[in-house]
Amino acid sequence: VTPIVADGVMYVTATWNMGHALDANTGERLWSFDPEVDRRRAAYLCCDAVNRGVALWEDLVFTGTIGGRLIALNKDTGVPLWDINTVDLEKPYTITGAPRVINGLVMIGNGGAEYGVRGYISAYDALTGDQKWRFYTVPGNPVDGFENAAMARAAETWKGDIWHIAGGGGTVWDSMAYDPDLNLLYIGVGNGSPWNQEKRSPGGGDNLYLSSIVALRPDTGEYVWHYQTTPGDTWDYTATQHMILADFEIGGILRKVIMQAPKNGFFYVLDRETGEFLSASNFVPVNWATHIDPETGRPVEIEAARWPGKNPYPQLPGPHGGHNWHPMAFSPETGLVYIPAQEVPLIYGDEKEYQYQEGVWNTGADFGLLGLPTDAVQLKAVKAMLKGRLLAWDPLAQEARWSVEHNGPWNGGVLATAGNLVFQGTADAHFAAYDAMNGAELWRFFSQTGIVAAPVSYAVDGEQYVAVASGWGGSYALSLGGVMPTGSQAQLGRILVFKLGSSDQLPDVVPQIPAQQALPDVDVSDEMLQRGHVTFLKRCVVCHGEQAQSSGLVPNLKYSGALADKQLWSDIVVGGMLANEGMPNFGGIFDAETAEAIRAYVAQMAKNNLDDAFYRNAISDD
Repeated sequence: VTPIVADGVMYVTATWNMGHALDANTGERLWSFDPEVDRRRAAYLCCDAVNRGVALWEDLVFTGTIGGRLIALNKDTGVPLWDINTVDLEKPYTITGAPRVINGLVMIGNGGAEYGVRGYISAYDALTGDQKWRFYTVPGNPVDGFENAAMARAAETWKGDIWHIAGGGGTVWDSMAYDPDLNLLYIGVGNGSPWNQEKRSPGGGDNLYLSSIVALRPDTGEYVWHYQTTPGDTWDYTATQHMILADFEIGGILRKVIMQAPKNGFFYVLDRETGEFLSASNFVPVNWATHIDPETGRPVEIEAARWPGKNPYPQLPGPHGGHNWHPMAFSPETGLVYIPAQEVPLIYGDEKEYQYQEGVWNTGADFGLLGLPTDAVQLKAVKAMLKGRLLAWDPLAQEARWSVEHNGPWNGGVLATAGNLVFQGTADAHFAAYDAMNGAELWRFFSQTGIVAAPVSYAVDGEQYVAVASGWGGSYALSLGGVMPTGSQAQLGRILVFKLGSSDQLPDVVPQIPAQQALPDVDVSDEMLQRGHVTFLKRCVVCHGEQAQSSGLVPNLKYSGALADKQLWSDIVVGGMLANEGMPNFGGIFDAETAEAIRAYVAQMAKNNLDDAFYRNAISDD
């Protein structure tokens, strides 16, 4: 979440969509609002119980909830004006993005593509909450007809019938931008459902408008143009990353451009009036395409990388992307774009027995290929492949000007200021200022917990502040943050506010060391243990971490009291005992025997003593 500050008040949200208004000078809490979300909806969150903040318009604050609600609050009191549902609650929709307000209309999208939904963006009257329009990003069932000409054209790029059964995906879960002069709303569209195109659209096709930037009329939702960054996406290469508007002289002509660095690893410059492709170049190493064709604007793919039906393919970028949702920044002073870039590879391979199941992860990818080694030497070698950096990119020359290497991926969003400073937080629990011209580090602060959000700068009574929401979370932190520790402490989320001359300090960290529980005997067949391992990778790793090593954001299963109690474990996993706390009920997904296989695998990990100290020592440089 990035805070919004207006008239000396900071508006910010916390976990479970709790909203707060703070005095931006002192931090004093002015009001708080608890939307009392249905935490069972957390079962449909792909990547942590996150949200990205609020929108502010006149005397109202707007916020979305993980359960698909959109709420308008009085900015002075926090009292709701209206509270509406924006999704079909029978479907696994969620909201993690921040709303935007344009001309008195509140825009909100949704998430859930991995779980089987059809993406769309909606506009609501800011004063009443009445829906004004809705634009779907992928076509529905042709039998039902198409909502508009844009959907009819899109349907021509899809094959088979699974896409309207599984929803198709294409959720608008984060990025939007608006040009008031052109009166165009730009939305970033996400991945398909499932990822695997051969399962989603047998026979291929571009599958519009997946992985696309789409321009709409904000007053009506009318389609204007689109550009697809990854035609026929099969890698979870979303185009939901933040977009930046700028005016550049290109070829002697002043062009209004829109820029994006999506997951696929290429940096794009487009004409934002027409959608015309102007240029693109890879800003991180890629091995799925050689380049973007300058004539067609389409990627020239490497044949082996289109993995469905072929051998498994180790690929850069993987689904975490060369750049994920963490906002990049642009400085008109330097002409550079500052990107939180990263390298996180993945082996893509077919899930041979794939069948669509609504409400659980539908990728069509073999997650059994993703297990990391337990050998310390091999684990350290894997760690060396995971990289993160602050990258200064020249969008006209399409080349890097400088970079700052971090200790790993999943670092924070970026703020660039007119004072030629660039601020960024990092996964290893620091917040720093850099010289925007050359990347020299000017100042550094230990934040105690990792930072993934983007900072904001504001002034109160003529004094400048820089604020950032510290808190370690999201998909990488959950799935890999335990086996690849960063030095971040979990459960220490705060708003950190800085100004020149301040000498305040954070309180000391008191480490929370979990008590080891009694462990059950792991006397099961190798086949049963493998079944538990593969199912864990497929269903559990996205929250509880690779090798059952949690980053601390959710319970570490190796220390769970339920591990030694077969019935209690079953009650939780397939009985839904903790569904109200956000733990999914897998009762309709697999049986008690499979739950027991998972318990055996987790118990083996615990007995092997693969704990925090092991992982820290395995990847340390000394």
